[in-house]
Amino acid sequence: MFGWEFPPYNSGGLGVACMGLTQALSSKGIDITFVLPKRFDVNVNYMKFRFADSSLKCIGVNSLLSAYVTSESYGLKALRARSIYGNNLLAEVARYAKLASEIASEVDHDIIHAHDWLSFLAGEAAQETSGAPLVTHVHATEFDRTGGTGVNQQVYEIEKEGCSRATDVIAVSNLTKNILTSNYGIDSSKVHVVHNGINPDSFDVPNRADISGIVKLKEMGYSIVSFVGRITLQKGPDYFLQVAKKVLEYNKKVLFVIAGSGDMQNQIIMEAARMGISNRVLFAGFLRGEELSNLYKLSDVFVMPSVSEPFGLTALESLAYGTPILISKQSGVSEVVDASLKSDFWDVMDMADKILALTQYKNLRQVLSHEGHDQAMKCTWDKAADKTIDIYNHLLKT
Repeated sequence: MFGWEFPPYNSGGLGVACMGLTQALSSKGIDITFVLPKRFDVNVNYMKFRFADSSLKCIGVNSLLSAYVTSESYGLKALRARSIYGNNLLAEVARYAKLASEIASEVDHDIIHAHDWLSFLAGEAAQETSGAPLVTHVHATEFDRTGGTGVNQQVYEIEKEGCSRATDVIAVSNLTKNILTSNYGIDSSKVHVVHNGINPDSFDVPNRADISGIVKLKEMGYSIVSFVGRITLQKGPDYFLQVAKKVLEYNKKVLFVIAGSGDMQNQIIMEAARMGISNRVLFAGFLRGEELSNLYKLSDVFVMPSVSEPFGLTALESLAYGTPILISKQSGVSEVVDASLKSDFWDVMDMADKILALTQYKNLRQVLSHEGHDQAMKCTWDKAADKTIDIYNHLLKT
């Protein structure tokens, strides 16, 4: 299995999804060797790791080139701990592929499974070496990352070639499957939808530790509306601010929390100031662990206004802690969670109306919290693993 990131060395949901799926697959007897482009001190006992960094020890390397950049930013600052590393993201993807062939010749395997475009070239190289069936797992497309405009042709070609050459393709939602068939020309018969999930056992109720005084604000009667995700075009942070401004015209006692980082962060901070709402918008930075858990729990409403969201794990995580959600209709998670409020990402007035209703009517929040929580607990990595194993078994029989 080829991946690009793995917790705690992850910058988004790709690594979280890889961890959740591999844990569930391993628990069902699947023997996995997980390959990463660089060496990390990952502490996992349920599968083996290999690193595409030759035999060199990469002293000082503690982060990957981000999997989540805009089309203009693929020529990124690289981590040059050793000269073997590419000097931009596309070069690093190519370097990864060159060493994947060597790894495939050394590790016994029946199936090759490559996660997202960053690992597709590595998967193809491994397939050329061993001839084993290749499964490409699409967590997002270039059309999602760019909102359908300014698509990077090189990345598009890597995605298209990876899905075309794969024996089978896994899409994280029907939304993603439709993009692959309509925008990439991939045969729908070989694209299988396997929705992401959560591990219900990992969602203990947190201690409600204070986050930047949020507990005190709640005690003063403020409602908390949260956004968790990359601050980038795909996730709709600009729409979140527009919604915040509308809500605050009717209810001043609402605090909007933006947790995450990304290429639009400075722009969004400046926009909040320009709108005159910076005193009601808290930028919490990238949160993980207990801090993130407490934000979910302290929120009265979780909002995911994504322009194009292949799945949306954060929505399930929020529901796991009993926080009602308002999500974009343009999302994969909307296919599996009925007990939620949904809006088109561009319909600022509709989202504002629904947030005002949730902050005003306790009974509505309680119903959506209870039923949404029950639905989220049924969206498990265990189910995703079962579907993935069915795909594996079919490949090995043909």
